[in-house]
Amino acid sequence: MSHTETPLPARLLMLVLDDDLDAALAAGLMDYAPSPVDTHLLPDHPELPARLLQAQQQVQRAWDARTRYRQRAQRLARRAAERDARRAPPAPTPEQKPALPPAAAAILARAKAKAAGKLP
Repeated sequence: MSHTETPLPARLLMLVLDDDLDAALAAGLMDYAPSPVDTHLLPDHPELPARLLQAQQQVQRAWDARTRYRQRAQRLARRAAERDARRAPPAPTPEQKPALPPAAAAILARAKAKAAGKLP
């Protein structure tokens, strides 16, 4: 039997057993639905339907985990952005002067008083 004459479930099993899941996915692994005759396609592998279903579940779990990971990464990035926004000081507006720390305000007041000639 040539490669083109090999039934799809048998080809899928060979790809799965060779650990070539990318090729198995490209060949239609996720579309596989077991049939009663599948257990007889490869006499050495009566577990063909169970093995293909197991591979489907494994791939689906990996896809689900990737989705959860991406959602978590987005959630963490959003939370970090929100936290950074809360921590950032408000931008000064033209009519609002930024407040000086108390020590700097005292130094500025003394300098203004000295410049006005009120201090010796």
